[in-house]
Amino acid sequence: MSPVLQPDAQATQAMDAYARRLAARLTHASDDLPHDISERLRVARMQAVAQRKRPQVQPVQNLQGATAQLSHAPVAQLGWGSEGGTWWRALVSAIPLVALVMGLIAIGIDQKQKTALEFAEVDTALLTDELPPAAYADPGFLQYLETTRLSQ
Repeated sequence: MSPVLQPDAQATQAMDAYARRLAARLTHASDDLPHDISERLRVARMQAVAQRKRPQVQPVQNLQGATAQLSHAPVAQLGWGSEGGTWWRALVSAIPLVALVMGLIAIGIDQKQKTALEFAEVDTALLTDELPPAAYADPGFLQYLETTRLSQ
């Protein structure tokens, strides 16, 4: 893993000098402000300085160690919380999945019934027709049907 890039010393000094000039201008302009606003600005300044002193990014030295720590973390730290038991949340999360599976099963059953009805209609038409079913298998008869259909 590549190390986190740190700004060089010259860039850090330039940023600090700019921050000092900006702070001096703000301090000079804040002399005319009311007391409550100047106090809020002072507190905000102190928070900004404290934030600046903390390192912003710390490199992860051992990624495998971090994942091992995460795998041993308590369930409450992983987002399951303490509002309810994990079994209740798992049950509620599984309801949409169960509904989806039941819907797919219902669609499959419906499709099978429609196919069976179509076959039954064809079988009924063949059995109630005046011609025997063997006539439809004869290639000459199929040609006869096509020519009579075109002539009509």
